[in-house]
Amino acid sequence: MTAVVISQPMLFPWPGFFEQLMLADVYLYLDDTQFSKGSFTNRIQVKYGDDRRWMTVPLAGKGSFQSIADLKATDGDWKAAHRALLAQSLAEAPHSADALAILDAVYAHDNLCDLLVASIEAPARYLGIGAGRTIARTTGLGVEGRSWQRVLDLVRHFDGTRYLTGHGAADYLDHAAFEAAGVGVEYMAYSRTPWPQGSGAFTPYVSILDLIAHTGRDAITHLRPATQPWRQFLEQRKETP
Repeated sequence: MTAVVISQPMLFPWPGFFEQLMLADVYLYLDDTQFSKGSFTNRIQVKYGDDRRWMTVPLAGKGSFQSIADLKATDGDWKAAHRALLAQSLAEAPHSADALAILDAVYAHDNLCDLLVASIEAPARYLGIGAGRTIARTTGLGVEGRSWQRVLDLVRHFDGTRYLTGHGAADYLDHAAFEAAGVGVEYMAYSRTPWPQGSGAFTPYVSILDLIAHTGRDAITHLRPATQPWRQFLEQRKETP
């Protein structure tokens, strides 16, 4: 069985995303879709004491009406500002040097889409995730369409039999159509496993760099990937107030 994950490129995503990546036989970067303002494409939160702060790539033209592949950052010292913010955030973390080295390597990219892809691939390599998986970008695949139909066609393009997705897809997927095409839909059951995080209340909703900085090579032990069949997920969703 071939498990497919499809997601937009994102800036150093939260650890739950990497649980999803651990399950993928095929991972597709959806880079030809239109940028959505307020998404996690160009921003992520970092822990800052008892608070959280956004680390955001400023976009030329605010990214309006552009595909992710065509996004460009504004001129300025945002890379230096991000490094300073992260260094302050992780100042007491025992493996902060590892996290900052990953940031520096990723920020060596000039093309923004390449940078976003690297901000997933570089932490994945550090964590030992994904050896042998197929990686592709949707730009140039020739698979057109919209909404759930395009998702299904992309999965079938790689002979996928399982589609593993985040929770937001429940609002638009036609689950019956996937099943009729021989593709099972499963939703992530994120573990949100705590890790030592320094001062302040724990939160899992920060960059993967936080987990790496605090736990080093043991970070992978805090990722416990699991999924739920779509019927079970939707039933639980109805029962949740």
